[in-house]
Amino acid sequence: MARLNLILLAVLVACALSVVTSQHKARKLYVELQKEQELSKQLAIEWGQLQLEQSTWAMHARIEKIASGQLMMRAPPPSRVQMVPEPPQ
Repeated sequence: MARLNLILLAVLVACALSVVTSQHKARKLYVELQKEQELSKQLAIEWGQLQLEQSTWAMHARIEKIASGQLMMRAPPPSRVQMVPEPPQ
């Protein structure tokens, strides 16, 4: 009878340790999940900011200002503009 009690006690301790271990792993994974979700939010914010910056840098007025100011480019007079027709398909 005492031997059975010792075996049952050992099984009980092993089960208790496995429960504690699994809870600890679950908490660690949950903390890691929270960190990754926060990183995902930060990356989404940064992506939005980069898209806004790209659209700002590519604005037609800004490009035209740089072309005329720094590169000394000018639009040709209308008499020098030729329209090329699209080839038939």
